[in-house]
Amino acid sequence: MAGSVFGDIFRVTTWGESHGTAVGVAVDGCPAGVRINEEMIQKYMDRRKPGAVKYSTKRREDDEIKILSGVFEGKTTGTPISMLVVNKDHRSADYTEIASYYRPGHADYTFDMKYGFRDYRGGGRSSGRETIGRVAAGAVAMLILGELGISVNAYTKSIGPVCVSGDNMDMDYVKESPVYMPDREASERAEEYLKKCAAEKNSAGGVVECVVRGLPAGIGDPVFDKLDANIAKAVMSIGAVKGIEIGDGFKAAQALGTDNNDGFGVKDGKTVKLSNHSGGVLGGISDGSDFVFRAAFKPTPSVAAKQRSVNRSKEQIDIEIKGRHDPVIVPRAVVVVEAMAAVTITDMLFKGMSATISGIKDFYC
Repeated sequence: MAGSVFGDIFRVTTWGESHGTAVGVAVDGCPAGVRINEEMIQKYMDRRKPGAVKYSTKRREDDEIKILSGVFEGKTTGTPISMLVVNKDHRSADYTEIASYYRPGHADYTFDMKYGFRDYRGGGRSSGRETIGRVAAGAVAMLILGELGISVNAYTKSIGPVCVSGDNMDMDYVKESPVYMPDREASERAEEYLKKCAAEKNSAGGVVECVVRGLPAGIGDPVFDKLDANIAKAVMSIGAVKGIEIGDGFKAAQALGTDNNDGFGVKDGKTVKLSNHSGGVLGGISDGSDFVFRAAFKPTPSVAAKQRSVNRSKEQIDIEIKGRHDPVIVPRAVVVVEAMAAVTITDMLFKGMSATISGIKDFYC
């Protein structure tokens, strides 16, 4: 199966299935000398593991990360970093029934059409559990970016019809919120909405917003390797993402050019933008402003309500999905969005080092 490798210089390969022995990742291209240990990585793992937020699957996994290679005496060695998480609380019997039919909203049908075979246990490779490898790799990328003064922070922008208010934004509240919202009032309304969905045997979608600060101008390569294009691919590769916006996104289509354009000025002797409708990228290259994007997540497709489907014999059937599933994906996906942004930006920073001959001379001469 192709498609499990991401990046050119900072290269990430995820592996494993939801109900297999383990899931993990190999990270190649990490420079030597980065301070790293399992506790540093575990902080990110804990944010996405089952039970990390109130509204998540009842599957119980500690998601304890093990570093198998590429680290010695608390620092990276420059060789591939391999990391593993053992699957413990997998109940494959919960999924035996679905082997014969296709779940609406899942990859069951398309996997069958492509491979003529599928791992039906919890979705196999298409399960959200695959994101464990992404988060572990993202944690390594975050440590590298931290050395450069670059931060990547995401949060829940909306769940269903409930959206955070710009007037009530409190980033310190994000980690207290059961749904990772930086708005206490919106967080409480989102909880009520999720309770209503659960009572109706239904699920909800939402939006994650991510802000990258400290990113220098000049990151990104036209024409096909633009910063926003690569971020779009990275974020759209997350299983439940159905859309992405950069800056003002779709609102830009309704704006006038004079309103949408970001003027320039001078501050402390440096050229700066006077606004940030573009979201920190112009011509596919970072402009030094905050890089801002949003990812739209669909509702969890596994719902307890009755749904129409067909079996592999092409017979029409009604199904009621069993098992343990998140009523909303968004809160646990926040750290996954951060991870994919960090991995993408790290790779592009490394590629950008060879953009000019002066940069190469500075390093080698």
